[in-house]
Amino acid sequence: CVTGNGGPPKVPGGVTAESEIIQTPGYVVMVIQANNDVRIIPLDGRPHLPQSVGLWQGDARGRFEGNTLVVETTNFHKDRNFRGSTDGLKLVERFTMAGPKTLLYEFKVTDPTTWTRPWSIDSLLPRIEATIYEFACHEQNYGLINWATGSQSRESEAAARGQANPRAPADER
Repeated sequence: CVTGNGGPPKVPGGVTAESEIIQTPGYVVMVIQANNDVRIIPLDGRPHLPQSVGLWQGDARGRFEGNTLVVETTNFHKDRNFRGSTDGLKLVERFTMAGPKTLLYEFKVTDPTTWTRPWSIDSLLPRIEATIYEFACHEQNYGLINWATGSQSRESEAAARGQANPRAPADER
């Protein structure tokens, strides 16, 4: 949970969750539901940060090629380790409207230290009219299990004392 689940890149399947893409005059902002990650991508042609600056989600720069948003991301943190990659990972993503409610998402990764050649994936992302909610790691729902176990214990203890429902208001017990 510490390093996020929603990418980049956005790999089909797994924990990628919903995303919201917001375009402003100088930026594209991607809010990813998984781990509440936010990517702020400048569109003004500025250079990447120095290679010595490694970020968990990398240093993204965007531009439009026709109706396609192209996002190039470098400077991933050395401990990021996307599928065995190093901090030499370079990611190029392409976002193109394929229909009124469908986005074609393509990405290509390059890391000569890890792979002998670049590889890529493309997928269709449907437009979903849904709200982005807070994401919380649930640690395999142990919290829920502990809550249920504790609740059952309180009910057993209350029954032993002759109380019908320990969660009922005091005047109903």
